[in-house]
Amino acid sequence: MIPLSKIMSNRLKYLLIGILAFLLFAAAFGGGIFVGLATTQPSVSSVDVDLAPFWKAWKILDDKFVNNHSSSSTITATSTAERRVWGAISGMTEALGDPYTVFLPPEEKKDFEENITGNFGGVGMEIDVKNRVLTVVSALKNTPAKKAGIKSGDQIIKIDGQETDLLALTEAVKLIRGEVGTSVTVIIRRAGESDRPITIVRAKISIPTLDTETRDGVFIIRLYNFNANAAKAFREALREFIEAKTDKLIIDLRGNPGGLLDAAVDMASWFLPAGQPVVIERRRTKEEDKIYRSYGYDIFTNQLKLAILIDGGSASASEILAGALSEYGIGALIGEKSFGKGSVQELVEVTENSSLKITVAKWLTPKLKSLVDNGLEPDITVKAATTTSAKTSPADGEASADPVLRHAIDFLKHKK
Repeated sequence: MIPLSKIMSNRLKYLLIGILAFLLFAAAFGGGIFVGLATTQPSVSSVDVDLAPFWKAWKILDDKFVNNHSSSSTITATSTAERRVWGAISGMTEALGDPYTVFLPPEEKKDFEENITGNFGGVGMEIDVKNRVLTVVSALKNTPAKKAGIKSGDQIIKIDGQETDLLALTEAVKLIRGEVGTSVTVIIRRAGESDRPITIVRAKISIPTLDTETRDGVFIIRLYNFNANAAKAFREALREFIEAKTDKLIIDLRGNPGGLLDAAVDMASWFLPAGQPVVIERRRTKEEDKIYRSYGYDIFTNQLKLAILIDGGSASASEILAGALSEYGIGALIGEKSFGKGSVQELVEVTENSSLKITVAKWLTPKLKSLVDNGLEPDITVKAATTTSAKTSPADGEASADPVLRHAIDFLKHKK
């Protein structure tokens, strides 16, 4: 075994990293969005667009529409106008063809804010739209979804009988979430299998951060998400690794849907010198790239033996961390191709109670590889066992059924 002193360098810095937050900006609509709407046409500075058809359609609806479903006492002219405005903005947004750019009218904005603060009952699975199909990114550890057998890559065809092909991502999330103790039934499509229903009972979701173990002389850090506590927890896990007196480390990012950018940059900084690019944020054509660089903790020498495990559930911040460590030759990627979630969203206020969640940039690896849709290809491809979940631990009683982990351990033990 190589002495610990040869693995570690002399410097060890601790920096306090702020939490990446959503950015809120006042939009040009201001507070008077409904005042004179049918007669006042906003200016369009970026492109020359003929908005006459829109205003003509609005006028026709004003003149001719007869409400055939509700009495006039329940649907007022004001509420109808508001819903038409929300619908117009939603349609304009959907026309961009980006599943991550969505309009959040008042009710959906409220649901979204509850979601990001964690005050909700759910099933514990991260979902996204991939190739225009609602897809499970990952089922989180010890959640109802995981226990029900939901897997990364599962396509969700129906939610409680409702087809998902025309649902916005926010609408799908709203259908899956609900009161603790109630159930939701999803129709799952999985490669090589017939579509089948899975009923999941909703619960209060507590998302774990990480856990560790040592197996066959290899220290394993299983990282489940990049939340506000992840950077600190990762630092403590590295301390455990140092105390374990081994030079072999596995960072398991399988099923990790990502989270805070700062956490990924902080973790990469333990392996990279100061100033080394970790990820590049590319915005509109006229804007300069923003480079997020290593903080330079850089405590390990090239005698460290590192493997990073990825699969179709590794997304966003997971791909940023894995991509940086791989491209600088710090560690080998083992497993299956990652999800390919490489875009940046901001929450921009439209009115006091509505917002646009809009894609404003995409992530590039240090070697300028786009993470959008492409994902990361592993250096060593190993398929996960089909009869069990990809990420396991001895407590699960499935340790022997994890060929990806077994291959990574053998790889590090024989690495020179």
